Amino acid sequence: MKLAFVVDPISELEPNHDSTIAMIEAAQDLGHEVWVTKINKLSIIEGKAWARMSRIEVDLTFFREKQKPKNISWYEISSQRLVCLDDMNVVFMRKDPPVNIRYLYATYILDLINPINTLVLNSPRGLREANEKIYALQFHQFMPPTIVGKDKEIIHDFVHTYKTAVLKPLGGKAGEGILILNLQDPNLNSIIEISTHQGQEPVMIQQFLPEAKYGDKRIILLNGNPIGAVNRVPTGQEFRGNMAVGGRVEKAEISLQEHDMCKVLGKKLRQDGLYFVGIDIIGGYLTEINVTSPTGIREIDSLDQKNLGQEVIKWVTSQ
Repeated sequence: MKLAFVVDPISELEPNHDSTIAMIEAAQDLGHEVWVTKINKLSIIEGKAWARMSRIEVDLTFFREKQKPKNISWYEISSQRLVCLDDMNVVFMRKDPPVNIRYLYATYILDLINPINTLVLNSPRGLREANEKIYALQFHQFMPPTIVGKDKEIIHDFVHTYKTAVLKPLGGKAGEGILILNLQDPNLNSIIEISTHQGQEPVMIQQFLPEAKYGDKRIILLNGNPIGAVNRVPTGQEFRGNMAVGGRVEKAEISLQEHDMCKVLGKKLRQDGLYFVGIDIIGGYLTEINVTSPTGIREIDSLDQKNLGQEVIKWVTSQ
């Protein structure tokens, strides 16, 4: 089969960490033809979605050895060809946030792929509707106390009620821009003003969960079903457990409570065409639902001796 990945520049991805590369490698190992493109290479021609794409082959042998040679090339990429995306069997939309106007335009183009011929995941419509912070509030019964807004007084009242809170930009990723709010902080007003762009842009405010010091669990869901988990634990003075800011990873189990939570989430995720998703759990509470380019495959594989990349590819190619 032919599989296409809409990604950030391949040279910027970390092969031993990035879930996109895990899936590309798995597709290659399973005998599929793999293509890559970027959102600025997408076009509409005669009412169909097209892209300038390149064939890619990866070889991560050197990265798995203890002594990794420097400046080793781990992929080979062909010259670009203009290809109709209807000719692909599967198209993965794996561009990292921010979900800005360029990202949204790309989803409009991907909307034109013929669903009879080609599976697109995650669904362009689902990606537009599922802001990774606000979408989770459809399941507020599983979440800690949370508000979304830009009104300084409302935010102040929330912080006054819960003493310590976490502020999250609605379009961030990998822990970017997440801040602790505390009534004793003399910079509290300034933090709110800067984060909301002087009351012009909403942010998410959640009750701070002390359990965060024990880890932020990432659970990977495929077609609404949990297939693996990893715990990301803050290190040093950092309160965020995200791997991108130095969080260490440890083996994690999925509890019965979390399985029950996934059953509720899974039905909605399938309805919205959100087939590959990462949810974040702190102290038993759902904090985010990641749908754009969730990661964690590599870490789960290493800790649990799994191959989630192949599990994903086998599922998408069987649809």
